[in-house]
Amino acid sequence: MADQNFVDYVKICCRSGHGGRGSSHFRRDRLTAKGGPDGGDGGRGGHIILKGNKQLWTLLHLKYRKHVIASEGDNGSGARKTGSDGQDEILEVPLGTIAKDVETGETLFEITDDGQTKVLLKGGIGGLGNWNFKSSTNQSPQYAQPGGEGKEEWKILELKLLADVGLVGFPNAGKSTLLSVVSAAKPKIGSYAFTTLTPNLGIVSYRDARSFVMADIPGIIENAHEGKGLGIRFLRHIERNAALLFIIPADTESIKKEYEILVNELQMYNPELLHKPRILGVSKKDLIDDELQTMLEEDLPEGISTVFFSAVSQDGITELKDLIWEVVS
Repeated sequence: MADQNFVDYVKICCRSGHGGRGSSHFRRDRLTAKGGPDGGDGGRGGHIILKGNKQLWTLLHLKYRKHVIASEGDNGSGARKTGSDGQDEILEVPLGTIAKDVETGETLFEITDDGQTKVLLKGGIGGLGNWNFKSSTNQSPQYAQPGGEGKEEWKILELKLLADVGLVGFPNAGKSTLLSVVSAAKPKIGSYAFTTLTPNLGIVSYRDARSFVMADIPGIIENAHEGKGLGIRFLRHIERNAALLFIIPADTESIKKEYEILVNELQMYNPELLHKPRILGVSKKDLIDDELQTMLEEDLPEGISTVFFSAVSQDGITELKDLIWEVVS
């Protein structure tokens, strides 16, 4: 994914259509001079609707569409004819898109399935025609309802990427390099922090023509749950990954301490993330010898399967893929 093409947050102004007004018509024809009320109802205003599309992976197509306006419903007419409903505005979005209200910050719903539709903003209801108000005490009602007004509200759309395994680690831990080696993805790679500014997805080929999806999440730093660094903007992508692969370089000061910091950031952001299966991959194995690896193995965190690997020499990559498949299959 090119940085400029990946958009995971948009704010749009939505305006649903007004409902058509009801008719206060009375039946008249060549045989009937003073017929009863037969005014039809107005049509409802158009809705603003979100629809899931599995072919989309970004909200880029909505980035510059700041106003989304649905059409108004038609007015009712004689002979109890109901006005046509306003045309709905349907916005196709990637799976994993969350809709929020700007004013309250409330999460309204999430689009998770291809073809799934949810009404983001309802159109105004159509007004009732005068035939609805006829009664034994009022044979000739002269009034009908106006159509309900549409709404104008700002909405936020946020995207959470869906993958089988998400890469979690500090900046420059080797996540992008790993993804570039095991998949056809071409993430930006550099020897400085925050090389990756947008999530990257890659399909990893496995044995017997099987595969799984890996997501490279931009690097986390301590206190990211408070918004520090790239913060919460990217932590949310981890929520939709089936399993988490923690990447910690072999030349770090303390693998165990770094792992504990990463786990703490996830826990502070969303404790439910810790219920996901976890794997620890110690990267940059090519920088250490067997004796140093043995020493490092004595200070690894407990309760998590660990693989030492090198994306450069590809040593340990097969074992890492085997372990991932065991967890996600």
